[in-house]
Amino acid sequence: MAEAGCPQSQEQDAALSRGSGRCKWFNMRLGFGFLSMSSRDGAALEPPLDVFVHQSKLHMEGFRSLREGEAVEFTFKKSSKGLDSVRVTGPNGAPCLGSERRPKSAQKRRSKGDRCYNCEGPGHHAKECQLPPQPKKCHFCQSVSHMVASCPLKAQQQQQRQQQQLLSPISQGTPTSQRDQEEEEEEEQSQATLRVNH
Repeated sequence: MAEAGCPQSQEQDAALSRGSGRCKWFNMRLGFGFLSMSSRDGAALEPPLDVFVHQSKLHMEGFRSLREGEAVEFTFKKSSKGLDSVRVTGPNGAPCLGSERRPKSAQKRRSKGDRCYNCEGPGHHAKECQLPPQPKKCHFCQSVSHMVASCPLKAQQQQQRQQQQLLSPISQGTPTSQRDQEEEEEEEQSQATLRVNH
């Protein structure tokens, strides 16, 4: 019959040792590094020993990391690969300080072009918009009176482009049927864009 308490957890606690030292190096992107242990269970070590540390073992809030040279205290155990930290804190059990830098993947920035399709405001998307649904606008000139397929400004710009093509020396050698085909392709593309946007 087992004694009161959990003998297995007592054995695990007995297998843990306490150490102190400094962060030797820490890769923030991969989330691990090594501690340089200069003291083990109160006795100084010469030379220091390396102890593996994973970000999940760091006692701190937010993004977990260590800065090189940061003073740490920790519990650790022996594993088949060497010494592994179990819990890492700052001096006297305080939270770790961590690095001031962040990996690029952690710096989530929206591109400057991100805008709400509903209100056109920056910094949020349509699903997060606080305003009720706004009237649909032409994607070319932003008018609410028509859609892009019937935009007079776009039609005017296309006409000007066609006139420039007719006057340019390169387009003079282009057969009329090919120009007609290009115009049809351009119109089909604008229709496809209209279907996707609405």
